[in-house]
Amino acid sequence: MRKPAAVAEKAAAGFGSVDEVLALVRSRGGRATSSRRILLEVLFDSSDHLSVEELTAAVQDRAPDVHVSTIYRNLEDLQRLGVVVHSHLGHGPATYQLASLAHAHFVCERCGRRFEASDDLFRGLARAAKARLGFAINPHHFAIQGRCADCQAEPDDAAALDPSEPGRGSTWTGGREA
Repeated sequence: MRKPAAVAEKAAAGFGSVDEVLALVRSRGGRATSSRRILLEVLFDSSDHLSVEELTAAVQDRAPDVHVSTIYRNLEDLQRLGVVVHSHLGHGPATYQLASLAHAHFVCERCGRRFEASDDLFRGLARAAKARLGFAINPHHFAIQGRCADCQAEPDDAAALDPSEPGRGSTWTGGREA
């Protein structure tokens, strides 16, 4: 999938090209392999969050001999360099994208709809966590679960909201459930 111009501009704020990333890899003692180049091309060409399975399929479309373990190793190296980030968007597999495109997410726990959330929504939380706990948050890593407007308007499913079910009906209060 090709990126819209606005997405491409945002990506340029980080690393503007595959060649820039490969130069960084080489400057840190890594190799600019053909499989790494293809993986980066797939990431630069996508505006979506891609699972390892999706990345592997896209890379193997161009180079069928690239093994999934190569994809995992390259993703780990690219994460260590700050080029790629992964997110957990609900109950599915981790997804990957360029770090320059990272953003927070809300996921409806009822219908599964995902919403991209701008970082400004988390500035107050980030300040409070830092001031009160000395903790710097990363709102990009996990999705925040909740209910979208459409699902809030629907009648509640009593079984889905049973407070006796583990993990339901409790409130997190800094290290213990209330």
